[in-house]
Amino acid sequence: MTARPTRVVDAHVHLWDPERTEWYPYLSRPQAHGSGDPSRMSRRFDVDTYRAESAGWNVEKFVNVAAATGRHSVEETIELDREAPGAGGPDAIVGGLPPTETAAEAVGLIDRQMAAPRFRGVRPMGGLDRPIPDAGVLGALHERSLVFELMTHPDQLRSAATQLSGYEGLVVVEHTGWPRSDSAEERALWRTGIDALAGLGDNVLCKLSGLAMSFGSVQLDALAPWLEYALEAFGVDRCMFASNFPVDSVHGTFDELYATFCAVAAGLDDESRDKLFAANAERVYRC
Repeated sequence: MTARPTRVVDAHVHLWDPERTEWYPYLSRPQAHGSGDPSRMSRRFDVDTYRAESAGWNVEKFVNVAAATGRHSVEETIELDREAPGAGGPDAIVGGLPPTETAAEAVGLIDRQMAAPRFRGVRPMGGLDRPIPDAGVLGALHERSLVFELMTHPDQLRSAATQLSGYEGLVVVEHTGWPRSDSAEERALWRTGIDALAGLGDNVLCKLSGLAMSFGSVQLDALAPWLEYALEAFGVDRCMFASNFPVDSVHGTFDELYATFCAVAAGLDDESRDKLFAANAERVYRC
């Protein structure tokens, strides 16, 4: 077995409780995921559960990413930050950017989350049809040294890159660009989009995560072609491995997923491996 990293900073975790149906209504309707076990997603996932499942990987820190719907995602940030000292995490929080009527209203929701010391950025919490917010919202994020997390599929990656051209704030492409299938058409769209985003500059990074959602596996043969292409496009200074647990746990264990990451990074030197498993996330999320 390929050697494990000396430490991990997990850049994408969702702490949630399905009993809070107003926040997480989708967890009460578990969907079949091929050969996966949907109950692995639709379960209470707290810090203790995460620590138990990641035991043995020396997870020093982890980042919680918004999962509550709409404006509940703002309250989720505040609550998780308040509870973090007693719970043992998270160490950083990516909050929500719900749909709003105006840019000023969106900035107000960002500023509400700024009251949380662990708040580091936002992801859109609406549909994927408009993944880039207004320029005024992006400007507010940059002024506040906050990360914008791009969450969309390959058919909109190139357009997103065009809209982000010239933006100097930190951008993290979530879930390796989130391909929906391994069809030739999807691969072509995805590669074009990944190349365009990678070409924007050092302020745009890629989170190597979430592929199990599309391919129904955490195994090397399913994920390696996508992980390796993104890693080649962005380089080791601009990529970070992340678990996307408990979502990706539908298709495998933390051990299995991180063994795949280890295999992808096996040919790299120790410094590069540390960047992918820990240091880049530590830098981007200031934790």
